[in-house]
Amino acid sequence: MEYSPPRPSPCCRFPGAVKKKALLLSIMLFIWMFVLYSCVGPCSTGVLLDSPRDRDRDRDRDRDGAERADLLSRLRWEDVDYYEEPAAARGGASRDLLLSDAPEPSAMSSFSNGAGSKKLPQAIIIGVKKGGTRALLEFLRVHPDIRAVGAEPHFFDRNYDNGLEWYRDLMPKTLEGQITMEKTPSYFVTKEAPARISAMSRGTKLIVVVRDPVTRAISDYTQTLSKKPDIPSFESLTFKNRTTGLIDTSWSAIQIGIYAKHLDNWLQYFPMEQILFVSGERLISDPAGELGRVQDFLGLKRIITDKHFYFNQTKGFPCLKKAEGSSKPHCLGKTKGRTHPDIRPEVVRRLRDFYRPFNMKFYQMTAHNFGWD
Repeated sequence: MEYSPPRPSPCCRFPGAVKKKALLLSIMLFIWMFVLYSCVGPCSTGVLLDSPRDRDRDRDRDRDGAERADLLSRLRWEDVDYYEEPAAARGGASRDLLLSDAPEPSAMSSFSNGAGSKKLPQAIIIGVKKGGTRALLEFLRVHPDIRAVGAEPHFFDRNYDNGLEWYRDLMPKTLEGQITMEKTPSYFVTKEAPARISAMSRGTKLIVVVRDPVTRAISDYTQTLSKKPDIPSFESLTFKNRTTGLIDTSWSAIQIGIYAKHLDNWLQYFPMEQILFVSGERLISDPAGELGRVQDFLGLKRIITDKHFYFNQTKGFPCLKKAEGSSKPHCLGKTKGRTHPDIRPEVVRRLRDFYRPFNMKFYQMTAHNFGWD
């Protein structure tokens, strides 16, 4: 019988090829698991699998964040409530003399002075001399939305030939929503001023601080006397003829107080609703009340209130608890509140008789009785 060697079973054929396939599959499986493992973190944040919808969502989120940042940057201090620190925390300092140490609107106003642009004034304090214009301007400068020139520009009476660009360059920089202001009391009695201001802008708001014309004339004379001690007496300057009692209306101290005459000139160029009359007497007795009217007239939020003032018994005037850009109480300079010279009662009586018909006319024009008689 012929011998035949045994045949290998099918499972044992080509052992080398099977091993190669198994090795290849193992390598592919390892690579696939490595890629999957590496993708777990980044893929969850959309780095590798960032669809168009995901990109649009991220872009919207970035834009919303930028808009919120811009909104915060434009937040004005008038939208922030004041914070009063308890007196005990200030070491017992009087609440009547100091405000809190929290940032005031004026601090933000001063901080932003480097930004913005210079604009022609939208509001002007046009008069009157010795009526309280300096006090009004200093009080208004506490408001964060008012930026004002400190010195009197005298543009519409003395420097008009310099042109509007020269005038604009004098103004402080303002941000959107802030009002540019200046004050020059002599404008009220300057014949050309109404037409010139109207030519600049018919929408300019005008503020006039008026005061008892007799008291105003004496205050005017007192100021001049402090600079020129050798001037004639008040009585001799008041009358053309002392015997007849004829008043010398050519003297500026007398002429300024004829308010009705000057107002008539302004009403030829501006409607009455664009002119606000502030009482010089009430500016002393109730500064917050008068400042409230001014803020309303300018279309501003009432930020300046009673808590900004205290009454200085020595000077006889209200003072600011904190001035613009300062943390200390502030009163007007020592040139304000000078002691008036003694004037004979007869001279005062004659002056009151002279001004009475003009005052009555002024009350009628303004629809307000200032109570000077």
